[in-house]
Amino acid sequence: MAVVLVTGGTRGIGAACVEWFLGHGDQVATTYRATEPPLPPGADPDRFLPVHCDIRKAEEVDSAFSAIEERWGPVEVLVSNAGITKDSLMLRMSEQAFLDVVDANLTGSFRVAKRAVAKMLRLHAGRIIFVSSVGAFVGLPGQANYAASKAGLVGMARAIAREVGSRQITVNVVAPGLIDTDMTAALGEDRVALMTSQVPLGRAGSVTDVAAVVGFLASDAAAYVTGAVVPVDGGLGMGL
Repeated sequence: MAVVLVTGGTRGIGAACVEWFLGHGDQVATTYRATEPPLPPGADPDRFLPVHCDIRKAEEVDSAFSAIEERWGPVEVLVSNAGITKDSLMLRMSEQAFLDVVDANLTGSFRVAKRAVAKMLRLHAGRIIFVSSVGAFVGLPGQANYAASKAGLVGMARAIAREVGSRQITVNVVAPGLIDTDMTAALGEDRVALMTSQVPLGRAGSVTDVAAVVGFLASDAAAYVTGAVVPVDGGLGMGL
């Protein structure tokens, strides 16, 4: 049984990760910004902890970790999933929109990882999984800010992996492709259909597809995997 924190675990991929870890007997906390999420169906209330946290605010990150530590002890598995989009073509994108997305997706991930590593170093163990995107590699129109933030996770993960590897802490990246989520649906039917036509497997993936890979990277089976980028994209970003 591990102590797991999934940021942004109230819907989509994050919620699927929460359910995966709960289903495997772990103690799982998740961050939320607005409405506190309900207990997932069939879950043990003693193994689920919603913590209010905006990862753009360092003091809230620290408070969230402190709440988890007070209840269960140090976070042993961090799934850094929380993020936002503010899509717009580059010439129409404001500098603030660029900064907002990078702050939430990249700097926010740095904040939670730094706080987690502080305790993991003492444990001489830990798993950090950053949720990136195929958009970091293939580039999608209107997502200069999002692509930059998600690509930055790769370099950051590999730098951290080299820093903490001697303490048996692994740091990896999952890069989902076209996944059936509310965020994908918001792109519109035409754009989703075009993207689906470019996927070698010919379909969108599910959130459980991504959660299973995240779970693998958090498991003992992946103890010798670090600094890796694992695509879960049906081949969309093949070779990139």
